Amino acid sequence: MSAPPSTTRTARGYGVALLSAAILSTTAILIRYLTQNYSIPALVLALWRDALAGLTLLPMLAVIRPGLLRITRQHLLYLVLYGLVLAIFNALWTLSVSLNGAAVSTVLAYSSAAFTALLGWWLLKESLHGVKILAVAMSLVGCALVAGALNPLAWQTNLPGILAGVLTGLAYAVYSLMGRSASQRGLNPWTTLFFTFGFATLWLLLFNLLPGGWLPGTAAGPLGALRPAIPPAGWAILFLLAAGPTLFGFGLYNVSLSLLPSSVANLILTTEPAFTTLLAYLVLGERLGAAQAAGSLLILSGVVALRLYDGWQETRGAKAGFLSAVRQARD
Repeated sequence: MSAPPSTTRTARGYGVALLSAAILSTTAILIRYLTQNYSIPALVLALWRDALAGLTLLPMLAVIRPGLLRITRQHLLYLVLYGLVLAIFNALWTLSVSLNGAAVSTVLAYSSAAFTALLGWWLLKESLHGVKILAVAMSLVGCALVAGALNPLAWQTNLPGILAGVLTGLAYAVYSLMGRSASQRGLNPWTTLFFTFGFATLWLLLFNLLPGGWLPGTAAGPLGALRPAIPPAGWAILFLLAAGPTLFGFGLYNVSLSLLPSSVANLILTTEPAFTTLLAYLVLGERLGAAQAAGSLLILSGVVALRLYDGWQETRGAKAGFLSAVRQARD
């Protein structure tokens, strides 16, 4: 007997979300390398990352499925706002990596699991059962351990880093919810991705061109935003960041949001810190202490608990459906 469509869809969603996490895990490594070796301001890096990702996706869609490059007027304002959310998220994320390092900033971003579950329950009427609440609690405690937020000294020495990391999580949660909402509006994930990157680029350009330099991480002047002074090797790594983890990582995440509730997809992506931590150790020499390792384990355990619960629910639902069909056949 073949698996029910809902079960197959959920299994696909988990697989796509996990693949997205593995690809996205290289993002912080590349951002950290660029900020350390080429001193690119955070918001300038975020600007060019989104711009190059959009420019890479444009010819691909134009050749393969040009229809995905068209949107209706009713979706235009929504995508402009979605692009603003992406711009804020990418700006905070890049700033967090530059302040906290690759491993810690990645884990802090997944405070988004709690925000997503609560906002998804409030705004999108998604379920908030006991196992999901437990997974959220484990995620929050894990993030606190990884950030060192339980140590009062950390708030004195790295307050901007902690705030940037937690605000990244909130922005990530809003991005996840809007991705789920875009799917409910009937927007193709790749159409959504292209237009959000395009509008995010325009928003980030505006942020960098604001006078006064009051936003942290912006360009020193208009030329600094439009043409950062980095060598060809730096541009090659920046292009790799945009065309690889940014484009395909976010693209697969948007696909997973069309298959799973936003809170579930976001919780699955909390496996990303495990991948990033290993890469940060191998490539950048970053190490996690005992408390940070325990925090990462808590986050991963929450995801495993959620997946086991969902699998049990699906099995129970399939059995109930089978028994109901047998009873109807007998009657």
